[in-house]
Amino acid sequence: MSDAPGADRTWFVIPLFNEGPVIGEVVAQLRERYPLVVCVDDGSSDRSAAIAAAAGAAVVRHPYNMGQGAALKTGIDYALRDPAMTQVVTFDADGQHQVDDAAAMISLRESEGVDVVLGSRFLDGRTKPGLIKRIVLRGAVWYSNLTSGVHLTDAHNGLRVLGRSACERITIEQNRMAHASEIVEEIGRHELTVREHPVHILYTDYSRAKGQSVLNSVNIVIDMLFR
Repeated sequence: MSDAPGADRTWFVIPLFNEGPVIGEVVAQLRERYPLVVCVDDGSSDRSAAIAAAAGAAVVRHPYNMGQGAALKTGIDYALRDPAMTQVVTFDADGQHQVDDAAAMISLRESEGVDVVLGSRFLDGRTKPGLIKRIVLRGAVWYSNLTSGVHLTDAHNGLRVLGRSACERITIEQNRMAHASEIVEEIGRHELTVREHPVHILYTDYSRAKGQSVLNSVNIVIDMLFR
């Protein structure tokens, strides 16, 4: 059994859409320390689901692409079926998140007894987003703080630790990128206790080649304007 904090009671939920080149390594590295991993295949057209399963993840499949919010909801519902689960970690499939950061966030949540720990790429200098993305993310923080009453430094970070009670109380109805703002609003609505923790988001050649950084920035703007 792994000696990583919370390893026997933490489920990692990974939304999965056409990440065949990297998902096997992401799952394998994660399961060296955290064995409980569920990938929600959101209508991939490649072999992502099979590769994730071969690496040891549980796999739940959507019949068609429903969006990241829907995938997170499916994965959280799956984890809640485990009576021993005390927390869920939402974790990206593309290799941008670091297992060390997740472990530190789990340790923080358990030691302080808070409901939620959210990753922030702006609490230290490790993450290097481009200028456009940095401006958009800062705007998203301003908007989220204004509308949710939860004061954060990074409102659209996909690395989160949600305690069981938070998982049971937070409702995710926005299927696509708007789910990030929705989760923060749900934290405020239920008056959940929350801490932030510095994380390193690694913008890789793979993610840049897919255009994810620019695309996510556009999606965040759409999220803020049209929710």
